[in-house]
Amino acid sequence: MDQQQAQKEIEALREVLNQYGYEYYVLDKPSVPDVEYDQKLQELRKLEEEFPELVTKDSPTQRVGGEPLEAFQKVEHKVPMLSLGNAFNEQDLRDFAKRAAQGTDEPVSFVCELKIDGLAISLTYENGKFILGATRGDGSIGENITSNLRTIRSIPLTIKEKENLEVRGEAYMPHKSFLALNEAREEKEEEPFANPRNAAAGSLRQLDPKIAAKRNLDIFLYGVGEWNNSNLTSHSDRLEALSKLGFKTNPEWRKCETIEEVLEYVEYWTNERPNLNYEIDGIVVKVDNLDQQEELGYTAKSPRWAIAYKFPAEEAVTRLTDIELSVGRTGVVTPTAILEAVKVAGTTVKRASLHNEDLIREQDIRIGDTVVIKKAGDIIPKVVRVLTEKRTGEEEEFHMPTECPACGSELVRLEEEVALRCINPNCPAQLKEGLIHFVSRNAMNIDGLGEKVIIQLFQENLVKTIADIYRLKREELLELERMGEKSVDNLLQAIEVSKDNSLEKLLFGLGIRFVGSKAAKTLATEFETMKNIQQASYEDLIAVDEIGDKMADSIVQYFQEEKVITLLDELRELGINMEYNGPKRPEADEDSIFAGKTVVLTGKMEKFTRTEAKEQIEAKGGSVTGSVSKKTDILIAGEDAGSKYDKAQKLGITIWDEQELETALEK
Repeated sequence: MDQQQAQKEIEALREVLNQYGYEYYVLDKPSVPDVEYDQKLQELRKLEEEFPELVTKDSPTQRVGGEPLEAFQKVEHKVPMLSLGNAFNEQDLRDFAKRAAQGTDEPVSFVCELKIDGLAISLTYENGKFILGATRGDGSIGENITSNLRTIRSIPLTIKEKENLEVRGEAYMPHKSFLALNEAREEKEEEPFANPRNAAAGSLRQLDPKIAAKRNLDIFLYGVGEWNNSNLTSHSDRLEALSKLGFKTNPEWRKCETIEEVLEYVEYWTNERPNLNYEIDGIVVKVDNLDQQEELGYTAKSPRWAIAYKFPAEEAVTRLTDIELSVGRTGVVTPTAILEAVKVAGTTVKRASLHNEDLIREQDIRIGDTVVIKKAGDIIPKVVRVLTEKRTGEEEEFHMPTECPACGSELVRLEEEVALRCINPNCPAQLKEGLIHFVSRNAMNIDGLGEKVIIQLFQENLVKTIADIYRLKREELLELERMGEKSVDNLLQAIEVSKDNSLEKLLFGLGIRFVGSKAAKTLATEFETMKNIQQASYEDLIAVDEIGDKMADSIVQYFQEEKVITLLDELRELGINMEYNGPKRPEADEDSIFAGKTVVLTGKMEKFTRTEAKEQIEAKGGSVTGSVSKKTDILIAGEDAGSKYDKAQKLGITIWDEQELETALEK
């Protein structure tokens, strides 16, 4: 057989195997016996062995996993993978529906979907071929886990059309796979996974894809990151289109015209949840119409057009055996309940936060009490109440100490705070927690330098300050337990790479009071260099959107501290980047027709995507908003403009078509 003939046979076998796989893994309706699939797969494998130059990454033979990876590469999401706001009861859902209705002119309908308890992932296709798979990460930057995702047989390696698109979904472990995995682990005397979610996440973060291939993971696709398909006008259209392309979507989604139908769906699945072959932890409710989604827009963390209803938390009864104290990076002393181990919502709980002394007094919590605990949002263990009728008289009252448990300094309660705080800047607990925060994912994101390693380095006196991380030497790391040459080299490389992080990562990592990751990004974008932020006055800071009084005060005070000035000088000498290297704000063209104008985009355009039009208008000094109001200066109307067009006409607002937009941009 010559190569040309082999190519034809290989392509024919791949096509039929992909169809069989789609029927089996996506539709759950196999059309042929397993033995027939296996025979054709073996035929393909033999041909590819004979003609290795014809092997491609999208071949069904490549599902078993390739060679182990050294480490996961970082992936920047072109469209951020935002988290959803939460609803915990009927009123929260009604409030969401009311806000959605008030934010748009047309009646609002919804799509309800099961909230799969797994790992959020992104899949990118070019010309219909799967080229990249990534974790959600911090929403902006994830990890490249393409090799592991190729092993999930319900993910198509090629789709039915030569499309360029990025889709999003949830990888999960079915109950059957989870039980089989834990049985195998117990036979090997390995610790079983606590729940299917942890098992799925752990499987997809294996550096050896062959391990992931054995775990029998699955996936449901539920959304789109990027897809230039203007024919789709609703989320329900997208779900149906994804299914037609060969993606596995959850069949239990439902379109709901009213909030009452949404509540019926929620009630049904609250009761039916145990009958599924996979874990769900809630219901996702989305506004269906895509134009209305755009009109409603986003907050800094989540879309305004979607919400996640969380099932009521499970409760359990256990005994509180002790109360432990911990000191955070800001000096706050937090009491934690130590519990007799108990299962709640699929995980074993041994600890629960008590928050502060006032809460302990209000609930009259004593050491030795029988308590009811629950996991708020199925995540955080919390003591709900004490079963006082079970007291024996041997229980002990708890009193917060007057001295820091870590350094012995006097604890203080700052004005308007309920928490006790250690204000010793050299408190070892605060230093350690500060280091853990600095290397965390949303801060400097240093791979291999997690909490356990930081604690080890701290105990060995190798790091006391942030600057010490960048002074670590290979020979001293090799002397530590569980530190081999390869892991040490990878760690030092990750530390070196972190030096080039953009300014906002460093700002957040410093742990300035009131400055979260979003505020750090705002500061970095506005002031561009660390020097500029250090020299900024209270008035300079307060003039920036999103920077309030408390934050401005905190920033000024922080950068006036002598130890901070010294630390930043040390970091500069060690080569840490002190400048913002993210996308710059475009310089506004003051002579442009758009300068100072408020513009709204609506309808479908042929020559521009909404994002392209928005970027070009803003580059010319305009401001693009999502809804028409009296403040709107220009409405750009494409085809099927809808209610925004009607409202603009009523208000006498200037209306342009796409040609007029193009002409204005060219000028």
